[in-house]
Amino acid sequence: MSAEGVKTMVSEDIRRRAKHFVENETQFHLGFLPTEQSNPATTNLSEVMNADVTKGIDMLLAVDAGMARRIKEVIAGGEFLAMRRSMVASVLAGGRIIFSGCGATGRLSILLDACWRDFWRRANEQPVLTKHFDLHEMEDRTFSVMTGGDRALIRSVENLEDYASLGAEQMREIGVSQYDTLVAITEGGETSSVLGTASYALEAGAKVFLAFNNPADLLASRIERSGKLINDPRVTVLDLCCGPMAVAGSTRMQATSIEQLVVICAMELALRDLLGAKLSPGELASLGFEEIGEHTFVKWFENTVEQLRSNNALDAISQAAMLEARTYEQGALVTYLANDYILDILTDTTERAPTFMLPPFRKSDDTLSPPSWAFVKNPRLDTPRAWEAMLRRAPRGIDWPAQMYREHGATEAMCKNPPRLSNEEILKYDIGNEKNASRWENANSTGVAVLVGEEVNTIGCNGSDFIRAMNSIMDDSCQTRVILAIGPKPTNAPSMVRAIHVECPLPKTALRIVEHLATKLVLNTISTSTMVLMGRVYGNWMAFAETSNKKLVDRSVRLIQQFTGLDYESACQELYITLDEIASKEPGAHQPIPPTVVTVERIKARKQQT
Repeated sequence: MSAEGVKTMVSEDIRRRAKHFVENETQFHLGFLPTEQSNPATTNLSEVMNADVTKGIDMLLAVDAGMARRIKEVIAGGEFLAMRRSMVASVLAGGRIIFSGCGATGRLSILLDACWRDFWRRANEQPVLTKHFDLHEMEDRTFSVMTGGDRALIRSVENLEDYASLGAEQMREIGVSQYDTLVAITEGGETSSVLGTASYALEAGAKVFLAFNNPADLLASRIERSGKLINDPRVTVLDLCCGPMAVAGSTRMQATSIEQLVVICAMELALRDLLGAKLSPGELASLGFEEIGEHTFVKWFENTVEQLRSNNALDAISQAAMLEARTYEQGALVTYLANDYILDILTDTTERAPTFMLPPFRKSDDTLSPPSWAFVKNPRLDTPRAWEAMLRRAPRGIDWPAQMYREHGATEAMCKNPPRLSNEEILKYDIGNEKNASRWENANSTGVAVLVGEEVNTIGCNGSDFIRAMNSIMDDSCQTRVILAIGPKPTNAPSMVRAIHVECPLPKTALRIVEHLATKLVLNTISTSTMVLMGRVYGNWMAFAETSNKKLVDRSVRLIQQFTGLDYESACQELYITLDEIASKEPGAHQPIPPTVVTVERIKARKQQT
């Protein structure tokens, strides 16, 4: 067959596939949802940020501040109270509080589980608790289910979120029952795998709470799979809609922030209810359970964002973002070093890869793929112990055979080569104190110790074992060593380490609510600002983004529309042309190729020629 004949065949195939997506995948065309739209308050984000970094950062945080009213409404609502009471009832009945999610909400589910476990592990230091409770038994009263298992904490598994039945399979395997409470979290309200966990839990008799960030009525009327659950009287709906994200479609930011705050506040109150049945008011106060009402949580949120928008904090966040951008521009890498908040930091760090088309985390036995621009390590523990310390439990991988995927209607490619999601694969990501030479090959590479709250002046002080361990795993040639202190001001930081202080109030709670919130807001803002400075955001759109599932394909098509003026079908066809070109390239150690940007640039170049 001639080369021209092959070209014609490819073109026909592309037209067919694009037409199929346009006509037959309409349930994944989500441009009508607020979480997928451009926020008018940040339309010119990239222009503002590149002219004045602090103004751009304040623009991002202003969108966070706008969530306060919605948080207040939700926490004062009957659905929030029902979730709190259901959590208490499940624990008293010997059941579990289960969190499920995918991608950013899957990582949130793991964080929520870890927060509960962390409290009971720290309870060993409290005789009043050891007297009344079996700490190990209480620790296991929460459980997290992330699409793809714990391995997906590092990187979401391509296409897995499109299968509701695989989400149900994960629930079947953990033995959900009528004594359990499931909090299923999906930013858009339409992620199939998460909806699958909720459907299975309903049939098992569990209490089901469905949290999402788009108007419930809109979802129910337009997305069949969402409407089925939203309209089910057995489901308690938590509609957390707070408008478009600061960066269009980047639900790892505001959507996940409000989800984190609402659910962890319900957990805090449920925990207080459980302990209050056995402890005196004085004993509760000694554990960090002040007499707080729902309004207190809103005030904490407002104070945290307000402080982050103060001149000193804005300047500190700007310094951190510019330092990262400069490091990457020099071809160097950033390695975060962390202790108690390593899970929060890993979450932000790993989410940069799909959001901004960066190299994902690299396994320790992979010498071909480019290393991730940012990584995170616990400098005091080896990798197996670092994983357990981070999760507050042993890792839980998935080891499904090909037949399992085939039974659930997965693609032939997935059936032939099932994703590697086992514990063995998880431990190949060396987040411990192993000295990874690839992180320090460039002398401009940077080590950033992220310390939060009490950590700042305990393990972050001059001569501490943490600082010694940090210096030990860095190469001597790398001179840029930083402490990013969130909360109190460093009083005894090592002289050889630069301190960047993000001052903000951190009132104490049992589950460390404000510490986790502040860490998320600061890291999200730094990483997003860094990518804006590096040109990976167009206006307020994630131009450099992956197309690893149907929702992301739709998002890319709409972005192409936005910047080229093409209609949806033509933009879709152009995207499929690019995807074919990328697929035809030889695999190797090249940087990821952003299909949306390649498509937009090709169309613009073609228009200039005509």
